[in-house]
Amino acid sequence: MKRKIILVTGGQRSGKSRYAQELALRLAEDPVYLATSRVWDDEFRERVRRHQLDRGPQWTNLEEEKWIGKCDVRGRVVVIDCVTLWSTNFFFDNDSNVDKSLQEIKSEFDRFVEQEATFIFVTNEIGMGGIAVDPVQRRFTDLQGWVNQYIGSKANEVILMVSGIALSVKNE
Repeated sequence: MKRKIILVTGGQRSGKSRYAQELALRLAEDPVYLATSRVWDDEFRERVRRHQLDRGPQWTNLEEEKWIGKCDVRGRVVVIDCVTLWSTNFFFDNDSNVDKSLQEIKSEFDRFVEQEATFIFVTNEIGMGGIAVDPVQRRFTDLQGWVNQYIGSKANEVILMVSGIALSVKNE
């Protein structure tokens, strides 16, 4: 298997995760789902459990909030859902320090994608909405935009989801 990086981006509820999961199932009978979210309450824990059941038994479910480079996915097709929550974990742990968070995210991304695998990253285009009133939210929007640009520059393919429709933005 050759290394391939695919970035699926778009707004909230644009169909990103559905598209990424369907793509993974077309590429492999036994894909990996790498969840990056933190479970912060019982309601969210139940939501995670429901999503795992919905995906079905063919999926290998991994959970890693930050250090995805330690996940061995060699030879597999893996959906990383999602870059926004992953970035949030660094931003929160680094007390909203954008530069430190960006450096750590880029380093961990590079370490992770050294493996021979097909990576399908799901992210949000949060900068497409209005400008946040809160300065911390504006800093996070900047961070997320720079992370998306970095992954997009490394990706072989970039898909923009609009109203459930996949638009190819980059295809090398």
